[in-house]
Amino acid sequence: MSRVYPFDDAATARAVIDDDGTLVEWNEGARRLLGHPADSVVGRPAARLLARDGTVAVPAGTRWEGTVALRHRDGRTVSVWLLVHRRLASDGRGGNWLVVTPLTGRDPAAPDDPLERAGLIQAPCAVAVYDDSLRLRRMNAAMAEVIGLPEDRLRGLRISEIGGKPQSEELEQSMLQVLGTGRPLDVQTYMRTGGGERAHTWQARMAPVTDTEGRVRGVCLAAHDVTENYQARQRMQLVNEANVRIGSTLDITRTAQELADVCVPALADFVTIDLLDPEEYGDEPPARVTAPVNLRRVAHQSVLGGVPEAVAEPGQVEVYPALSPQADSMVAGRTIRATMAEGDMAKWLTWNTARGRRVRDFGIHASMSVPIMARGLTLGVAVLTRHRRRDPFTDDDMLLAEEITARAAVCIDNARLYSRERDTALALQRSLLPRTLPRTAALDASSRYLPAARAGVGGDWFDVIPLSGMRVAMVVGDVVGHGVQASATMGRLRTAVRTLADVDLPPDELLTHLDDLVTHLASDDSGEEVAELGATCLYAVYDPVSRRLSLAAAGHPAPALVLPGGTPEFLPMTAGPPLGVGGLPFEAMEVDLPEGSIVALYTDGLVEDRDRDVDHATDELRRALGAPADSLEDLTDNVLKAVMPEQPTDDVALLMVRTRALGTDRVATWDVPPDPAEVAAFRQAATERLAAWGLEEAAFVTELVVSELVTNAIRYGVPPIKLRLIRDRALIVEVSDASSTSPHLRRAHAYDEGGRGLLLVAQLTQRWGSRQTGTGKTIWADQPLPEG
Repeated sequence: MSRVYPFDDAATARAVIDDDGTLVEWNEGARRLLGHPADSVVGRPAARLLARDGTVAVPAGTRWEGTVALRHRDGRTVSVWLLVHRRLASDGRGGNWLVVTPLTGRDPAAPDDPLERAGLIQAPCAVAVYDDSLRLRRMNAAMAEVIGLPEDRLRGLRISEIGGKPQSEELEQSMLQVLGTGRPLDVQTYMRTGGGERAHTWQARMAPVTDTEGRVRGVCLAAHDVTENYQARQRMQLVNEANVRIGSTLDITRTAQELADVCVPALADFVTIDLLDPEEYGDEPPARVTAPVNLRRVAHQSVLGGVPEAVAEPGQVEVYPALSPQADSMVAGRTIRATMAEGDMAKWLTWNTARGRRVRDFGIHASMSVPIMARGLTLGVAVLTRHRRRDPFTDDDMLLAEEITARAAVCIDNARLYSRERDTALALQRSLLPRTLPRTAALDASSRYLPAARAGVGGDWFDVIPLSGMRVAMVVGDVVGHGVQASATMGRLRTAVRTLADVDLPPDELLTHLDDLVTHLASDDSGEEVAELGATCLYAVYDPVSRRLSLAAAGHPAPALVLPGGTPEFLPMTAGPPLGVGGLPFEAMEVDLPEGSIVALYTDGLVEDRDRDVDHATDELRRALGAPADSLEDLTDNVLKAVMPEQPTDDVALLMVRTRALGTDRVATWDVPPDPAEVAAFRQAATERLAAWGLEEAAFVTELVVSELVTNAIRYGVPPIKLRLIRDRALIVEVSDASSTSPHLRRAHAYDEGGRGLLLVAQLTQRWGSRQTGTGKTIWADQPLPEG
């Protein structure tokens, strides 16, 4: 944006030349000097203004000064001293040249001029005095040394023309403020002076210069080089910023990106972070790195949008030979600095032509390769390069980069160890969870398990367990904590639940036994999960014959229920204490379900999260369950999409079931009188029912099983006695009585008249067992049916 000043801008001849040599600006002072109006020269080659054919050789750098013979409009030659500044574009690529020369201010001033009487001219610090047009009138030797040009060459130029940088224009604005207000002003700026390669930090103190009547006649500027103090503060600030910004998560990629972001632009213009390729080196980096090295690009950053300097994209693997700075720094275990001027990168760039082109295209002149090391292991390398900043890397830069990289290395290694433990825990957990859910005639089931995004794998689990009598047990649980320990504890509890389920315990009794187990585990001094162990659990049993759901909970969220054609609701059950508390009872509840009812069992991570409201999440769950879906699988996915946040803080287990019912045509029940003479009649009744079902092939085994189980119930049981046949994928024979004494197999001696019945049942059927009921016990036996 152009500046507007309340004084004559024609006191300086000013022109701007583009990179291709075309004049793009020509002010009134330039017209006064050479006579050419702007419209006759702008847009034309600047070389046409030279008095002799050819060009002026301007050395590479940011500033040049010298005397040039120029052609006046009237044909005569004018010898002019020129000050030329190189100005880069805002993106660091390309730019133009600012050419200036003073037209006024070279005549001696009057002896009583207040600007000549300014007393700081002989001060040891750099001092310059500017008039009320902000044109240089005097400066001392210290300021001439800072600028790198004598006073007689610069007298009459404004500071923006002397410096030629945006910072110079900002200083000029501050001087204009002092000129207008008459009050002193301190400004800190960062700029190159004297045509030097390195920029310095300057503290500019500006004060008004007044005449005897108190009128402001100019501005005195004193400049102090505070580079060392500024850099020390910047280094401390950068280290503090790195401590805050790097390692905000346990994600390797994000941590590497945070390292690159901190270094740009404070330390470098372009930074790459490459780590050892885990596919080659595995989870544990080698104790000693040897070249060539396979490195995977993890992150990079640049002062230029889109990171155009990058040859490799994130995720890409490249091989770095022994002659590369990356491999050499990792093998040596120390930082390696290289510059184009000293030829340190010549062999590497000759071997890697793609990088060589990028270095030339962007003017990269210095690089610094810092190995990423933590706990004695080399994890990768951070490469810092400069192209916009012209100064090379100093010893202080190297120490600062090493300190920041060391901080990042510990965070990257922590993330690596965490990722390894998380992968191990996830693999362990997935191996302990059911790979597929069993197909049963009682219900359809769908399940999902999602590990936490940040906290890691937890101890959530689910299971579907077929029971006797076509019944099915459903369980979801949640172990306190995360990691391998929680997954291992989850595996122990899941195994215990399966074992207790095989005993056919009611839900409340099963949780009581499980609570005792957790209490014993927590007090077991040989284990490491000691005082931290705790868990919640929900155990439910569905009977497709009675269409009844029995369930009990230990500190677990109540399941959601959707009846056919109804709205979702949460079962009003009483959740007992979490497992491991001990000494408190668990309450069971029963609910009759019509066929097609949907029950959603889940762990608390589905609705509880530190970043969202529980009631809102519960409402989202209710709406998702009530939305139509093509299948149970689709409904399960829809629930997760609607309820789960993008970055869950806890893992989630979700088990969705749709109930089925067993029709009365597939079940036969008889009341059995306690009379041994009636056994034959019930054998016959069972045979006739099998004939009606078309299962004549199973009649022989069924007669033997019915005879043995009914006889045992009459002889050893307590009335009332019931016989039940259930036909589905298997044929089930059940005999119930009011006694709680369970039968057991025993070996009969050669001359014993009894004792072989249950052994015969065990040999002829697929499996058999007994379960306790509210009124006694039930003995059952399954036998497979022929396919079709």
